[in-house]
Amino acid sequence: MKNFSLEYNTERGNLLISEYGRSIQKMIEVAVNETDREKRQKIANEIIRLMGQLNPHLRDVVDYKHKLWDHLFVMSDFKLDVDSPYPVPSKESLMSKPDALPYPQSPIKFRFYGKNIAAMIKEVAELEEGPFRTAYINQIGSFMKMSSKAWNLEMLNDEEVLAHLELLSSGKINLTEGGDVQFKNMQQRRIAKPVENYGTGGSNYRNNNNKFKNKNRSNGGSGGNGNFKNFKRKGP
Repeated sequence: MKNFSLEYNTERGNLLISEYGRSIQKMIEVAVNETDREKRQKIANEIIRLMGQLNPHLRDVVDYKHKLWDHLFVMSDFKLDVDSPYPVPSKESLMSKPDALPYPQSPIKFRFYGKNIAAMIKEVAELEEGPFRTAYINQIGSFMKMSSKAWNLEMLNDEEVLAHLELLSSGKINLTEGGDVQFKNMQQRRIAKPVENYGTGGSNYRNNNNKFKNKNRSNGGSGGNGNFKNFKRKGP
């Protein structure tokens, strides 16, 4: 009688692409060990067909058959010698790392403002004196206050914002507090006060409406003098 023993994954080979499962991996190993080239080619073609059935979402990928053949060679550890309708990938081409992308490195004096604010300040500093330039400076200063509040949990006063504007503009923006300088807190919201009159949803209207509801409830829901329950229909 033949004894069967369990085979654990720790005793098996590495599963190179887990999406196809252990069965496809074993089929590829059989194809690699096949000595007859014609038979090995037939096995490889059948494996490609099964791989497409197990992963139908790959059919939405452009040229998905090319992707399946590349996966076949990868799962065989590039040991499978068969004819492919596509160029056979090499192990070196898949393992090579892409070139590092150049990333611009430039110092930032105030990181919580970011680079965009610094660039905007340089552009505004070149404008002519006038209300147009002042309006832009007020908008930038208001955003600087909001940005400082968001990142540093503290609100800068107008004097500090003006000092930062002068520093970031290399002294071209030199203003003093008061006058045209109006740095507003862009996070501040206005809360409308309740209207103190009738018919507009004010507090007096709500109070009187609640009184009417309580009186109506105590009078049996009739809204009158509470005599609805004692009402008797008279004859014609």
